Amino acid sequence: MTLYTHQASNTRKTIVLMTVFLVLIILIGFLFSYIYQSPNILYMAVIFSLLMNFFSYFYSDKIVLAQAGAREIKDRAEFPDLWNIVENLSITAGLPMPRLFVIDDPAPNAFATGRNKEHAVIAVTTGILPLLNKSELEGVIAHELSHIGNKDILIQTVVVIFAGAISILADMFLRMSMFGGGDRENKNGMMMFLAIGAAILAPIAATIIQLAISRKREFLADADGALLTRYPEGLASALQKISTFPKQLERVNKATAHLYIVDPMVAGLASEETEAEEKVSWFAKLFMTHPPVRERIVALLGEKS
Repeated sequence: MTLYTHQASNTRKTIVLMTVFLVLIILIGFLFSYIYQSPNILYMAVIFSLLMNFFSYFYSDKIVLAQAGAREIKDRAEFPDLWNIVENLSITAGLPMPRLFVIDDPAPNAFATGRNKEHAVIAVTTGILPLLNKSELEGVIAHELSHIGNKDILIQTVVVIFAGAISILADMFLRMSMFGGGDRENKNGMMMFLAIGAAILAPIAATIIQLAISRKREFLADADGALLTRYPEGLASALQKISTFPKQLERVNKATAHLYIVDPMVAGLASEETEAEEKVSWFAKLFMTHPPVRERIVALLGEKS
């Protein structure tokens, strides 16, 4: 599979997974609206998910930056090399230059956020700057710019909100079924069983879908980042260095882990030897925010796994 076929494949799969998200929300709402003979429940479920997306669209970047402890770089003179790399690659990618933020942390990592390319942000840790050489840092920045260009920063926010909405709705409907509400005489036993089962399984399915979308978008950003720099070896080397750095980020948050170029929950826990030899089962991959680094490097360099 080439970098170009990775792009097309991951885009198609993301569209399918996003559709499944919407179907899950509608399914839960439909089952409980049928049981309680109230179409308003279905309307409420859909409206609730849309409202959550509206608020996350405008405020998610501020929340993410605050959680990460990031501060804005307002002057080129503070980090001139980083500023020049971001500026030059933004011009090459045909994107407005994003605002730059830095996180005071010795562990190397980076992420992009924002609601669109005009309001995008790239944040890097202070630890990534001395660790990576110029071509490696260019690979990381190109990866993050690809997230912006591919609208991943919006998709990632939407899927997190969808997953949260499904969990909240499922919990609410489970409580309704346990503590009453509606006309119990109109309830169908089989439909009640299906509704409760859906309410229990939907949050698990939503989490798996959320993580699957995150993994697909990482492969796509790797591919586009390599096309932007024309030097996939730089990004591959950066991924190896970041994933095997011996320290983790000080401020790690599961809710935002999928945004980083390497999962901050696992970065720093593996040596180069174990990373190279690691074989991750398909079941374990279901609950990973990122593809295994080894698989990303193989895809970038066209090696045989």
